[in-house]
Amino acid sequence: MAADKPAPADRRAHAAQRLADEPIDHRFKALPPDADGLTVGELTAERRNLFTGGFTTPVLALSAERLEHNLALMEEYATRHALAFAPHGKTSMAPQLFERQLAHGAWGITLAVPHQVRVAREFGIEQIFLANELVDAAALRWLAAELDADPDFRFICYVDSVRGVELMDAALRSAGARRPVDVVVELAAGDGARTGARTEADCAAVADAVAAVGTLRLVGVAGYEGEVPDATPERVHAWLRRLVALAEEFDVAGRFKSGGVDEIVLSAGGSAWFDAVADEFASVPSLSLPVLKLLRSGAYVSHDDGHYAHLTPFNRVPSEGALQPAFRLWAQVVSRPTAEQAFVNAGKRDAAYDLDLPVAQVVRRADGTQAPADGVTVTGLSDQHGWLRTASGAELEVGDWVGLGLSHPCTSFDKWQLIPLVEADGTVTDYIRTYF
Repeated sequence: MAADKPAPADRRAHAAQRLADEPIDHRFKALPPDADGLTVGELTAERRNLFTGGFTTPVLALSAERLEHNLALMEEYATRHALAFAPHGKTSMAPQLFERQLAHGAWGITLAVPHQVRVAREFGIEQIFLANELVDAAALRWLAAELDADPDFRFICYVDSVRGVELMDAALRSAGARRPVDVVVELAAGDGARTGARTEADCAAVADAVAAVGTLRLVGVAGYEGEVPDATPERVHAWLRRLVALAEEFDVAGRFKSGGVDEIVLSAGGSAWFDAVADEFASVPSLSLPVLKLLRSGAYVSHDDGHYAHLTPFNRVPSEGALQPAFRLWAQVVSRPTAEQAFVNAGKRDAAYDLDLPVAQVVRRADGTQAPADGVTVTGLSDQHGWLRTASGAELEVGDWVGLGLSHPCTSFDKWQLIPLVEADGTVTDYIRTYF
């Protein structure tokens, strides 16, 4: 029962200790076999070296310095552009990173599905934006109990259909909910886009449905510009102007005047177009209430060496800084059958491959020396093998470790339950626990 749980502040205070007390065992890939029986905290205290401390390959490493750089950069960016920031937690599903994001000024955490909300609440997250319509009756019963038990818990989610409003209302009434659930109407990014009400008239009909029930409270409008079809800067800006105009129209119509609403929520922002969001949200007209301009980018936390390296808005506005790829997957050469081919022991079970294949970056030899992986190309992945093509003269031997850059943070995090946080010299300073 939600009422029987510790208060969120207590959950948060105990979270680090609970993670530190978790035992090391066979569940966690790549950790040193001789660490079995230790707790995560005890292993952390040993400050082992990733390369000489008994770790087995493949092993995913998260750079401590680059992670901190990315956290600080997005904090500075949000502050500079007067944006509140609720980074999307589905990227990492790592409460330790949620905590660090909050410490770097985040308003709260964005999530996508009920399970993720439960994880965040278990670790004391007090402000959650659910970037989805929530119509699951069991999840709504849990949410109603959680809201009723904790007056400091703030939860906001999408609504994008009259039917969705009806389902939410029925479930919340059945649960005896005492607090209304705050909702924002989602404007679709265009015809053929993902979710969201397709037109402004559709959005108004959804808002009318919310106003007709007592279990929901309309607090704003939102959407995801990353789904704009055939996105160009002009099309993304045009859609964001529609979103801002919708908030203004709803305000003029008095749609935010009921239920004690004290601010209007205006939210957008993935990891590819947050510069456009910053531009358009800067021009929001004065409304009848203060506006919470909520950015939701998530992939920045680790960034990558592929998809987001190409798409990041910092490529368009380099004067604002640059994110740094923080992941490196280390795999070992286990076969060198010809001069043109080699195989490492990392494959689809270990590396993200949904958007781009990994990129060979560095070779670490048995004597500890490292060299650029010149002439080494990843051409494919099997379940537990990476296929490498080696150009003439490429120096690569069985037993060498190959450091791979990855594409798409979301599907990198979700393959690993405990990820070493590693300083530049290889010292492991922490272990990041994920909950997918």
